[in-house]
Amino acid sequence: MKIPKRLQPLVEDGLIDEVLYQLMSGKEATVFVVKSQGEIRCAKVYKEAMQRSFKKAAQYQEGRKVKNSRRARAMEKGSKFGRKQQEDAWQNAEVDALFTLSKAGVRVPQPFGCYDGVLLMELVTVDNGEVAPRLNDVSMSKEQALEDHAQVMFYVMLMLCSGLVHGDLSEFNVLVDDYGPVIIDLPQAVNAAANNNAFSMLQRDVRNMTEYYGEFAPELLNTHYAEEMWALFEAGELTPETELTGQFEFDQSAADVDNVLEEIKAAFAEEEERLARIRAANSDE
Repeated sequence: MKIPKRLQPLVEDGLIDEVLYQLMSGKEATVFVVKSQGEIRCAKVYKEAMQRSFKKAAQYQEGRKVKNSRRARAMEKGSKFGRKQQEDAWQNAEVDALFTLSKAGVRVPQPFGCYDGVLLMELVTVDNGEVAPRLNDVSMSKEQALEDHAQVMFYVMLMLCSGLVHGDLSEFNVLVDDYGPVIIDLPQAVNAAANNNAFSMLQRDVRNMTEYYGEFAPELLNTHYAEEMWALFEAGELTPETELTGQFEFDQSAADVDNVLEEIKAAFAEEEERLARIRAANSDE
């Protein structure tokens, strides 16, 4: 096929030998199947920020650390340089996550590097060489659903042990090859300890996967893996060897609303007194 403009520099640099065909186009990137160093791989071309339809990107970037202080300041100011650094950070986040999770034992595509907004990585295939289907295109028996759901929950746990939450996990971001589920699409992965939305994202990830597998094994719909994992994570007790049960005992005690309101009133009163002291001090001057 005609070489897309964004892939041309990689062809000129010898990183891509040939562009074979477009595999898919999504909300954040377009993926091409390419030949690279004699092997069939895929090239994920990230869309520019203005073209992406990924919602609430700021929520996902919260807590991401930038080692270079100049870059961090530029990103905060929103300058042209800062926006470029923001884009680089968004794209490199997936590469970093792929390397981290692969090392942790999560099945993800093998990354080969990110070059000018293009991520070269393994093309996940089934044994006959065809591209592995997405989970949403796969039907299965109850037994298979229970087995694969347990495997995905194990991967989610390994992610959390590595300090990451996928943030956009669903049946559309999981491939299925002959050996089971493979987690994909990680540019929005969040820092579990530094992002205030991490727990709610974890709940959504787990809910999405449980509801899909629950179509084939309804008993899964009564499990609470996200809450179980998060409680152990917050207590510093979650490890790769943790055996999850999917059971969680929720706090049934009612909130003491009156006491909370009294504390709020007291805080307001203290603030009023503080402001009054400031005004008095200013008037004396």
